[in-house]
Amino acid sequence: MTRRSPVVVSYGGGTNSTALLIGLVERKMPVDLILFADTGGERPGTYAYTKLFSDWLVERGYPEIRTVHYTDKDGERVTLEGRSLATERLPSLAYGFKKCSLRFKRGPQDKFVNNWEPAKECWKRGDQVIKYLGFDADEAHRMQSSRDDKKYRYLYPLVDWIWGREECVEAIEAADLPQPGKSSCFFCPAMKPREILQIKACHPDLLERALAIERAAAPHCRGSIVGLGRDWKWEDMIKADEAQMKMFYTGPAIACGCYDG
Repeated sequence: MTRRSPVVVSYGGGTNSTALLIGLVERKMPVDLILFADTGGERPGTYAYTKLFSDWLVERGYPEIRTVHYTDKDGERVTLEGRSLATERLPSLAYGFKKCSLRFKRGPQDKFVNNWEPAKECWKRGDQVIKYLGFDADEAHRMQSSRDDKKYRYLYPLVDWIWGREECVEAIEAADLPQPGKSSCFFCPAMKPREILQIKACHPDLLERALAIERAAAPHCRGSIVGLGRDWKWEDMIKADEAQMKMFYTGPAIACGCYDG
């Protein structure tokens, strides 16, 4: 009798990975492990939504969402915020790299699966673990970033179902769940000015922590990299008067869209 390869889902806490799991549940497709890699700097809404959605999955007979973290060689947890402060450097994305995602997101998930018994048994018999990734049909080009190897076979159900961003949002609504909102660290250099202002409005304490990272790194910034905005500082934007703010943001007034649990 041929044994089924174990199925792992990488859950990011955002729209796509939420819709992916909803689609798998609707189709009664097997899932054996769901992992959420916590950098230690996720927005409060992401943590609350992950708990809510995990309960929703368990109620339907699916695994709970398991949280994993990055740890050092001694097994001690290290957060991206803590590492940035300790090294007095901005997150790597500010310098044009994606090491923070690889180290604090992919690394802990791979480490967990490497020690997960169903995966070890699968590899021992020469099979691949199936890993579902939540790239949607509007970003199918991203599929090239993850190629099959001896350990993993990567599949992209949202692309197969022709679910773009709009279809993902509709699937979450149809499941009678709130929208998860964007998932990212509260100090992510990829955040747009309006998102930074939203953090300021909803979670001023988190903004201060983000600015602490920027201030610690400031003496070591070189060239065009000056702050979390890469060629501009978050702190300068926050301090800007109304006229100067138009240089950064010209959209409508921002309403706090934080998920309240």
